[in-house]
Amino acid sequence: MRTLIIGACSLKLNIFESNSLKEKRHIIKSIIGKLQSRFNISIAEVDLNDSWKSSVIGFACVTNDTQHANQVISNVMRFIDGDSRVEIVDYNIEIL
Repeated sequence: MRTLIIGACSLKLNIFESNSLKEKRHIIKSIIGKLQSRFNISIAEVDLNDSWKSSVIGFACVTNDTQHANQVISNVMRFIDGDSRVEIVDYNIEIL
């Protein structure tokens, strides 16, 4: 039987350019869409849905190699960190 590795991460984000829930949702949907297509991960907003200045997103990848899971998580975090519309203020990583 092969090994199943799940890499999961939750990120708390501050959103700079948001003045309403509508603007926040537009920014978060844009980021989520880019990440899904670029990194082939499962991702969603998981908390702070009613706050227009912050958000918590969670994402996961499934692989057979712990190093690959760590690499995907690092690449996703680097991509988000490069987006000037948001700032990562906290994160939690789990490799299962």
